[in-house]
Amino acid sequence: MSGIFSWVASSGVVQGVIIGATLAFLTTILVLDGVAKAETTTVNGWSSIRRAGQPDNGLLVRAALQKALPVVNVFEEAAYWTTSVDSAGKKLSGEHAYRLHFPPGNLPPNDAFWSLTATDTVGYMVSSPTGRSSVDDHSGLVTNRDGSVDILLQSQAPSGLAQNWLPTPTGRYKLMLRAYLPGAAILDGSYDVPPVVRVA
Repeated sequence: MSGIFSWVASSGVVQGVIIGATLAFLTTILVLDGVAKAETTTVNGWSSIRRAGQPDNGLLVRAALQKALPVVNVFEEAAYWTTSVDSAGKKLSGEHAYRLHFPPGNLPPNDAFWSLTATDTVGYMVSSPTGRSSVDDHSGLVTNRDGSVDILLQSQAPSGLAQNWLPTPTGRYKLMLRAYLPGAAILDGSYDVPPVVRVA
């Protein structure tokens, strides 16, 4: 057995195959990431991929979008936005408190429901003191006097508006906003998700 390992270690052909396979893998990753970036639209720090899941995407686009946003519905069934930065372009962190302010009548338009979730940077759910991992249009959110809605994003419980609090991880994290059966303003591209603003 040791003879085989010695041969592999000294064989230029085997080493060439290993190096070639590694370079091919890295090149594939770079190409897929580049294609996904070209298909991504970012507004107010929120990124979305409108063509994800489309059956007429070519093989390369399908592979790139599957890598970037795996196992998603087509945009017409569920619109997805993600962000890991605030309005100043700084990484979201549980060390700070943020506010997501929706002007009156500007919650994500939909014919089903919308949901906002906080996850770790990989996308895994994290435990919170309340057991709540998301807020949505069934969370009993409290509106402001003018009809606007503020969602509080922080790791510690706020002094008020507990219904509007989405507990966040204590470290770096990202947010995902989803609208199921998105409304016309989302489908035609005229709807923009507000920026996440740091308040403390």
